[in-house]
Amino acid sequence: MINWRTRRALSSLSRTPPKLSSLELNNLLRHCSNSKSLNQGKQVHPQIIVHGFHQNFFVITKLIQMYADCDDLASAHKLFDQVQQPNVFAWTAVLAFYSRHGLYEECVGGYYKLRSLGVLPDGYVFPKVLRACGQLLCLESGMLVHKDVIVCGCELNLEVSNSLIDMYARCWDVKAARQVFDEMLERHLLSWNLMISGYVGNGLLEMAVAFLYYMRLDGFEPDTVTWNMIMDAYCLMGRCDEAWEIFEENREPNIVSWTTLISGYSRIGEHEKSLWIFKDMLNRSMLLPDLGCLSSALASCRHLGALTSGKEIHGYGIKIITGHAFYSSAGAALLTMYSKCGRSQEARNVFELMDKSDVVTWNAMILCFVDLGLGHLALECLGKMQRLGIRNDQTTLSTVLPVCDFKSGQPVHSYVIKCGFDSVVLVCNALIHMYSKCGHIESSYSIFTIMVNRDLISWNTMIGGFAMHGIGQVALQLLPKMVSSGLCPNSLTFTSALSACNHSGLVEEGLKLFHSISNDFGLAPRMEHYACVVDMLARAGRLEDALNFIHEMPLEPNKRIWGALLAACQECQNVNIGKVAAEHLICLEPEHAGHYITLSNIYARVGRWDDAVRVRKQMEGRGLTKQSGESWIERGS
Repeated sequence: MINWRTRRALSSLSRTPPKLSSLELNNLLRHCSNSKSLNQGKQVHPQIIVHGFHQNFFVITKLIQMYADCDDLASAHKLFDQVQQPNVFAWTAVLAFYSRHGLYEECVGGYYKLRSLGVLPDGYVFPKVLRACGQLLCLESGMLVHKDVIVCGCELNLEVSNSLIDMYARCWDVKAARQVFDEMLERHLLSWNLMISGYVGNGLLEMAVAFLYYMRLDGFEPDTVTWNMIMDAYCLMGRCDEAWEIFEENREPNIVSWTTLISGYSRIGEHEKSLWIFKDMLNRSMLLPDLGCLSSALASCRHLGALTSGKEIHGYGIKIITGHAFYSSAGAALLTMYSKCGRSQEARNVFELMDKSDVVTWNAMILCFVDLGLGHLALECLGKMQRLGIRNDQTTLSTVLPVCDFKSGQPVHSYVIKCGFDSVVLVCNALIHMYSKCGHIESSYSIFTIMVNRDLISWNTMIGGFAMHGIGQVALQLLPKMVSSGLCPNSLTFTSALSACNHSGLVEEGLKLFHSISNDFGLAPRMEHYACVVDMLARAGRLEDALNFIHEMPLEPNKRIWGALLAACQECQNVNIGKVAAEHLICLEPEHAGHYITLSNIYARVGRWDDAVRVRKQMEGRGLTKQSGESWIERGS
C-alpha cells in the first residue's frame, strides 16, 4: 500500500505545476522513508533543488531523515555536514541509524556532540541513545543521559522510561531500573516484561517469578515473551518441571519457548528429556528449529553419546539453514558431539567448515581435547589462541580449567582476574571444581563465598567438593542455604550430598536426606541415589539393612547396587549376603568373570573351599577366564 502511494506521488511530479510546496515535497519524502524506497527518494532530491528548497531547513532535515531511514548513511552524512546548525530532528535521524545498525559508540558519541552544540534532545532521541548505552554496558553515560531526561522533562514519557529500565538492567543496576519502574505513572506490558527480563538477566530469579504475580494484580496478562522469561527463570533455578507447567499454560509457544525448555533440561543433565522435547516439537508444531534450538539438542546428543540422533540433527540443520550460517552457530556443538562419540573424521570435517578466527571454534577444539582426556593439548590450544591474538572469553576459561592441575591452574586463575572474568558465574564454577579436584578445598570455598550470584551448578560443585574431601557436615549445611537462596536441589545435588554422607560416615543423616528427596522436595529418587544409600550402609557394616533397603526399592537394582553390596561383603566376610549379591550380579552379567572370582574369594576367606572350587568351575564352564592386568601406558592409550 505504501509503495503504491509512493509511486502515485512520484508520478504526479510530471503532472504538477512547476512550483511544488514544501509540504508536498515533505509528503513525498515521508512516503519514501516509510516504504524504504531509496531510488524514489533520490528522484525527489533533485526536485527539491529545482524548486528552490535546498536552503529550506525543514525540507533538508526531512531529506536527511529519508536517507538515514533508507540506510544510505553516506548521503545522509553529506547533507548533515552541510547544515550549519542541524536541529534535533536531523540528529534523531542520524542517531537512529547508528542505533539500528549496532554502531553504538558512534551513537553515544553523536549524542555528546549534540549536547555540546546546545541542541536540546527530546523523547525521540533518548530511547536511541539509552539503547546504545545499554548495549555498551556504559552505566556512566546512561546516567548522564538520565539526568538530561529529567532536565528536558521527559521522565514521564513511556518509551523513555522503558528505555531507562532496559539500560539500567543491562548495566547490572537493577535497583535503579526498579526505581524508574516504580516512579512510572503509566505502564505498558513492555514495561513489565523489561523489568522481568532485568531480574532474570541479573540472576534475581525469584524476583522475576514474583513479578508475574504483581503484573497480573495490576491488570496485565502475560504474553509469550513474558512466559518465555518466566520459563527461563525456572530453568536457571533448576526447576525445569515448573517451567514445563508454564509452557503448557502458554497458548502460543514459539521457537524460543521450545528452545528454553530444551536447553534448560540439557543444562541440568536431563539430556534424555531434552532430546524428547526436541523430537516432540518437530512432531507437534509447525515451527522450524532455529540455530539455538539445534545447538541445545546437539549438546544433549553429545552428553548421551547419541551419535545417530546427532547425525540426524546435522542433516536436518543443513537442510533448513544455509551451510555457512549453520556451521557458524551450531558448528561448535556439532564438533564436540562427534568428538565425544569418537568420530574424529567427522569432527575434523566440521572444524574445516568453521571460522578459524572465531573464538567459538577454538572453544570447541579445547572441549574436544578435554573430552578425549588430552588436557595438555587443551592447554596448548589456549596458548595458541593467545599467540594468534584471538581473545579468550568466559567459555574458553571455564572449559580449560577442569583439566588444569594446581600448577597450571594458578596462572589461569590469575589470567581470569586480569581479564575481569572473576565475577562470571560460569568461570567461578570451573575454578571451584579445579581447586577441589586439586585438594585445595579452602580455595574453592573462598571463591564460592565471594560470588555475588550463584547458580545451581555453583552449589552442586561446592557440595561435591566437600563430598570429595569427606567434609560431610559442611556439605549438608549448604543444602538449606541453597534452598533459601531460591534454588531447588536437583538429582545431582542429592547425589553429591549423599556421597558426602557416605564418605563421612554420616549414615543417619544420609538416610534422613534420602527420604527428604520425596517427602520434602517432591522428587522421585533415582538409581544413583539408591546406590549411594546401599554403599553407605554397606560401608558402615550394616549389610542386613542394605539388603532390606534393596528389597524395598521400587526400581530394579542394577549392577552398581549389587556390586557395592558384594564388595562390602568381601570386606566383612559375610558369605550369606555376599552369595545373594553375587548371584544377582551373575544374573545381570553372566559373562563377567570378576563376579565369580569375588564370590569364590569370599568362600575361600572363611574356609569354604568346596564352595570356592565350585564357583571357579562354574566360571570355567562358561569359558570365562580372569583377565590379565593391562597397562594403559603400554597400550599407548
